[in-house]
Amino acid sequence: MSFDLVLFGGTGDLAWRKLMPALFQAFRHGSLPPDGRIVGVARDDLSDDQYRELIQSRFSAVEGAKRPSPEEFKKFASMLHYLRMDLSKPDDYARLAGLLNQRDAKTVVMYVATAPALFTQVVEQIAAAGLNGPRTRIVLEKPLGHDLASNRAINSAVGKVLEEKQVFRIDHYLGKPSVQNLFAMRFGNALFEPIWRREHISNIQITIAEDLGVEKRGAFYDQTGALRDMVQNHALQLLCAVAMEPPINAHADAIRDEKLKVLRALKPWTPESLGLHAVRGQYTAGTAYGERVPGYRDEAGVNPDSRTETFVALRTEIANWRWAGVPFYIRTGKRLASRDARIEVNFRPTPHAIYRAPAGNVNKLVINLQPKDGLELHMLAQAQDNRQRNGHQSSAAQLAPVQLDLDFDKRFGSERVGAYERLLLDVIDGRLNLFVRSDEQEEAWRWVEPLIDNWESDGGPRPYAAGTWGPSASSAMIARDGFSWGEEQ
Repeated sequence: MSFDLVLFGGTGDLAWRKLMPALFQAFRHGSLPPDGRIVGVARDDLSDDQYRELIQSRFSAVEGAKRPSPEEFKKFASMLHYLRMDLSKPDDYARLAGLLNQRDAKTVVMYVATAPALFTQVVEQIAAAGLNGPRTRIVLEKPLGHDLASNRAINSAVGKVLEEKQVFRIDHYLGKPSVQNLFAMRFGNALFEPIWRREHISNIQITIAEDLGVEKRGAFYDQTGALRDMVQNHALQLLCAVAMEPPINAHADAIRDEKLKVLRALKPWTPESLGLHAVRGQYTAGTAYGERVPGYRDEAGVNPDSRTETFVALRTEIANWRWAGVPFYIRTGKRLASRDARIEVNFRPTPHAIYRAPAGNVNKLVINLQPKDGLELHMLAQAQDNRQRNGHQSSAAQLAPVQLDLDFDKRFGSERVGAYERLLLDVIDGRLNLFVRSDEQEEAWRWVEPLIDNWESDGGPRPYAAGTWGPSASSAMIARDGFSWGEEQ
């Protein structure tokens, strides 16, 4: 199948760090259709060969197993082309149209990896150049807007020139193999679904923890923060995957209809819940990897008086029959104690204890997202107690924790497909299942907007030392329900 993939922001961080390595892996795996062109677009004055050299030099920063050999890159580079463009000039879009019309590719993918402020302008100019025909698909990176109003404005502008089926709002967490296995575990097996409900589950925790700081993204991050960067998109999409009802089939709209129902059922924020169930923090100087690291306000590009949050912990509930009364906890942040993304499903204890069991141990299912990829089922098994009691040998039954550990990397090995690789191939093939619909996105913004408004005038984020698990208020929030975060159990 012939395709043209136009990468706006073709020399940017996302392009060389994520997109080009993903496209190369698809090429290496034989999944990328051979009759294709990848056209990088940016303001730099480069020839095709210079662009290929730039991308090859950036591959040195990719992890070893994913780096191409010189022979592999030479073959891949034949697909790479470059076009210098000023995204504010209509004449440059006309030149792009001329390049694309040199051949009649079946599919034209426009990947807009630029600042969100340029999304509307790029989409409108694409249409003005006549590039919004039925063969065109556009990929929009998050964050799509800064609040509900700006998100609606972008979606409105896009909707005027493209049909919804042509718009691929990407959330790379939905492309992770572990999230795919979450769907497979729930809807491809009969084991868990009967107990996947309030009668058997006590609480669910979603953690997306990063041990890095803002790195070179200080200026961007200071205008965004953890709520917009991680909660409004990644965390809420994971919550939907865990909590949604079984769709009637595996078609895109059937799946997205069920996710939308979850977002609409989230309990709205009240003045009381904003005070009790929402914690935000900002990291100060601390220790990471055994070395001292600066605080957020000392990072390059960050306002020294910044009130931007680098940590968020939330408690919410889903007001429907399946989940009524079950608390869902979301936690995400930078410069935390480790890089760890997981979903913990904690089950209720047995209604009547006939064994002696270690305090605090309950059954739980852990869906590991990163750096490990797999499932852990934590259970209790009988351990023989051979201690002497009153001069007699005791054989009383005592329970001890055990776990079943399903490591998908070990099971599937090289067959595993990375998130961006999977999603880029889905765009080329026109599969929308793992992309976010406009009404989903707007509902997510509607739910987080009271938090944004409240934090404009509160006392600011709570400090926490780099290398810890965030402000103590996060542990206090979950402790009020009688629970604790996974690492504290």
